[in-house]
Amino acid sequence: MGDLIEQTLEEFLESVGEDTPAPGGGTSSAITVALAAALVGLAARIGEDPDDADESDDSDGPADRAAELRADALRLAEQELTSYGPVLKAATPADRTTALDGASEPPAQIAETAANVAELGVQVAGSASPAVRGDALTGVILAEAAAAAAARLVSTNITSGPVFDRARAAAERASKARESGTV
Repeated sequence: MGDLIEQTLEEFLESVGEDTPAPGGGTSSAITVALAAALVGLAARIGEDPDDADESDDSDGPADRAAELRADALRLAEQELTSYGPVLKAATPADRTTALDGASEPPAQIAETAANVAELGVQVAGSASPAVRGDALTGVILAEAAAAAAARLVSTNITSGPVFDRARAAAERASKARESGTV
């Protein structure tokens, strides 16, 4: 990771509010996904029954999966810091179109990661104790919001194509997860 994770929360918020293009909506969405994953992980860890753990099982449990998704989101937050730079430097309309295509990939991945967090959060909430169910569902709601925001960034850059379709599908997955988990 780069400088982003070295910042205090106050420093990060100050940098978002500065008159620079980054960090902006993409990095903020990714940080929101990381926070959502942390909440889901908290709920999964508190809800884990150590007697149910099978030490020979190599599959990740929900808490481990939430930690992986949190790390993915932080990596994407760092990547987002520079993804729009080529758009600002594009000299021709063709260069700008190519740059917008490239700048759309990180927020599409953020939306996909957010959808994964939302779906995992619903799973965790379904088996969590009432004491932490709200934390898992808060993670679901934050993940849905981040997916919608990241998908909006993609649709601001491009209006069709596989990256556009992936981002839109991810936002729909996150929305469905939230609807199923919070009704």
